[in-house]
Amino acid sequence: MCTDTGPEMTATPTILIENDRVRVTRWSFAAKGDRTGWHRHEHDYVVVPEFDGTLEIDLPEGEHMTADLTTGVPYYRPLGTEHDVVSGNDFPCSFIEIELMDRKG
Repeated sequence: MCTDTGPEMTATPTILIENDRVRVTRWSFAAKGDRTGWHRHEHDYVVVPEFDGTLEIDLPEGEHMTADLTTGVPYYRPLGTEHDVVSGNDFPCSFIEIELMDRKG
């Protein structure tokens, strides 16, 4: 994860592994509406959901999307991705974010 430049973060990041090659963070959302805060990713990354449900994603220039996630089904995003990720679920949820530290933007 990287620069936070917008709405206040209410989700909880817990770094599980961090070294010169990878950073693994669990992002926990206690309630619907919890958010990561606006940020731009400085590294390529993979997300592994730990729940079945949705995330609401605010994008640059006022764009918005809903992502339907399935437990254990990963997805990849490149460095430079900008967004604020918000829980759209009525239950606590989390995902694992794996940043690949060998490429930096």
